[in-house]
Amino acid sequence: METTTASPAFEQSKFEAFMGKAVMDMGAAMHAALVVIGDKLGLYKAMAGAGPLTPAELAAKTKTTERYVREWLNANAASGYVTYHAASKKFELPPEQALALTTVDLPGAFHIISSCFKDEPKITQAFRTGDGVGWHEHDANLFFGTERFFRPNYEQNLLSAWIPALEGMGDKLAKGAAVADVGCGHGASTMLMAKAFPKSRFSGFDYHSGSIEYARHVAGRDGLLDQINFEVASSKSYPVNGGYDLVTFFDCLHDMGDPTGAAQHVLSTLKPDGTWMIVEPFANDNPEQNHNPVGRIFYSASTMICTPASLAQEVGAALGAQAGEERIRDVVKAAGFTRFRRAAQTPFNLVFEARA
Repeated sequence: METTTASPAFEQSKFEAFMGKAVMDMGAAMHAALVVIGDKLGLYKAMAGAGPLTPAELAAKTKTTERYVREWLNANAASGYVTYHAASKKFELPPEQALALTTVDLPGAFHIISSCFKDEPKITQAFRTGDGVGWHEHDANLFFGTERFFRPNYEQNLLSAWIPALEGMGDKLAKGAAVADVGCGHGASTMLMAKAFPKSRFSGFDYHSGSIEYARHVAGRDGLLDQINFEVASSKSYPVNGGYDLVTFFDCLHDMGDPTGAAQHVLSTLKPDGTWMIVEPFANDNPEQNHNPVGRIFYSASTMICTPASLAQEVGAALGAQAGEERIRDVVKAAGFTRFRRAAQTPFNLVFEARA
């Protein structure tokens, strides 16, 4: 006998609460574009430390048009990004917001968000077909936004917490080690390590040629090309180069179509006492444990970016950006690693250490 489940009773108060939440989301979504505009035009930087400004004064400082700036400022005031002084009719960027918007590089995240809106038609079609959308097929704002958004996190944690959490690795790098940074993108993590450990030699690998070209440019500008080699290569084909003391994967293992195959290649390229450091977005193992503000960001990014990237490749494992420790452990163990542990964690990342 077929059974049916009764629909929950409609509650007006819950409907109104949801509509209030939706209005907040609509405001946030609309304001995201204004953050990108303010970043591109230098509006936030011009306001940082400048005290209260009229729209005309900010427009003059940034060579923009007062009428547009006035509307932009009011939107930012309504969003809590700037403070409005009604008596003087001036706007001010508080020091806390100034730090986030001009130093911590929060706008990088909004550039990623802007790329998602531009790429929405491709992802909508992928929902229908099941096909993937490769990283290289996205709007270029994704590449630059990702580097800007992740770099401050690496600057804060990589040298002070993550590398020290790896057994003996700090000393190895200080004395001189061979390092492969796989999925390096624009090379922010690679160059950060190279500057800290001048006796070590680094290879940065990424399948996206545009990112590698950009990384080479920045490394050349900073005088690092004698210490770093950036090369176009996939996670399953990057060269051994005599073996590595350390292989790093920063926020990219879950994007790979064949993460187990990539892990097997890592194992084949490590020296006998080498270490694989895997940095992944923070996630609990059960989905319901990730239904929170951070998980909301990561699941949304995974839908638009990470899962399509994996499905565009061979196998298409599609771990997703909320894979969790258990699934990462399964990948690493299946590849033949015998030692795996959580070495460190932050509110946004899990850091794993794997050894042969």
